[in-house]
Amino acid sequence: MYTRVNCLLNDSEFIVLASVAPIASASDYDHFEFIRVDEILAEHETIIFLRRNASDEVLWIVKINGSVILWDVRDLNQKEHKTLRVNIEFDHASHVAWSPDSKAFIVHTVRENHVIVYKIEKKKDGAIASAAPVITFDKVHEGDVIGFDISSNGKFMMSCSSNNDMVIWDLKGQQLNRLDTYLMTTHTAKISPCGRFVVATGFAPDVKVMEVCFTKNGEFKQITKAYELTGHSSGVYDVAFDVDTSHIATISKDGTWKLYHTKIEYTRGESPHVLETGTYTQTGNAPHIALSPNAEVLAVSVDSSVEFYDTYTGKLYDTVENVYSGLINYMKFDASNNYLFVCGDRAVRVLHNVCGYQTTIDSCTRLLSSKQTSATMERLNKTIKECKETLAKFGK
Repeated sequence: MYTRVNCLLNDSEFIVLASVAPIASASDYDHFEFIRVDEILAEHETIIFLRRNASDEVLWIVKINGSVILWDVRDLNQKEHKTLRVNIEFDHASHVAWSPDSKAFIVHTVRENHVIVYKIEKKKDGAIASAAPVITFDKVHEGDVIGFDISSNGKFMMSCSSNNDMVIWDLKGQQLNRLDTYLMTTHTAKISPCGRFVVATGFAPDVKVMEVCFTKNGEFKQITKAYELTGHSSGVYDVAFDVDTSHIATISKDGTWKLYHTKIEYTRGESPHVLETGTYTQTGNAPHIALSPNAEVLAVSVDSSVEFYDTYTGKLYDTVENVYSGLINYMKFDASNNYLFVCGDRAVRVLHNVCGYQTTIDSCTRLLSSKQTSATMERLNKTIKECKETLAKFGK
């Protein structure tokens, strides 16, 4: 059973569907709720990207028709969500990024390969009132941009094209450095959540991790090779991080995914090591991955479906099939570890992280097998009970 809420904004109808009871089969929207965006006057739009700001108050959606839609998602259980649509004149965005203070967002356009900064004006209640472009950076890439982001500490931005040219910028639009990824073809490039590293994957089987170094005064110093993630036998499609960059996940053309322990001091000669390797369902399309904040769950897109893996055992926990009629474009876990946001077609769908409740039960059970204080045992048993009750609601 679903509830339908219609809210009009200009010429658009925004439909919010929320599951009010667990449902058994994936074809009937298996154990997830989703937010669907239907534009009455735009029949061929596709949602390609989403980002949440640092405080998890605003979600934005990039649509291929040339607009960015910002959703107020401070409470996902609300039936109505305030929205703001921002049009990108004569172009559309391939990537978006929030400024660390959430006072602006930045887009990278497709046709012109420009970086445009939009300043946000807010109302007294914190809701977004408007957004307007304030500055456009110079074009630096000729090829398709496959990676763009702002570091969480606000020290730099990164853009990278499939032609292997990566540019590090300051937030005023000045280039700090330009480098070659040496991957033959670069598939993806990202900034780590800790704000220290830039990571690039591509045709080569090894993933390059580089640190963007600054002086104590905050001035850019250099880019240093930190370490490589090795072990795959073919090119790497995608990379994902946990909340503090202590774990990094990769997925390769060789049919495997890997989880690495990366909480290391590479300057002292320490190297990352593989914690788990698993296999995924391969198709003719490159997969996307998302790693849960606690690194216990890996989500893998397989065309229009999502596979959830337990990273401790490497085993497939569940598959949500046919989330879309087309391909999945992007996935991201929320900070609470309870939801997975998935982009595709004309909808952002929010899946419950059911696998995460099971992995929490398993990790707590493992901790109980070792010596613990009475207070810790009580807390672990309470967590197990709560997770089991939640799983029961989903028929697990």
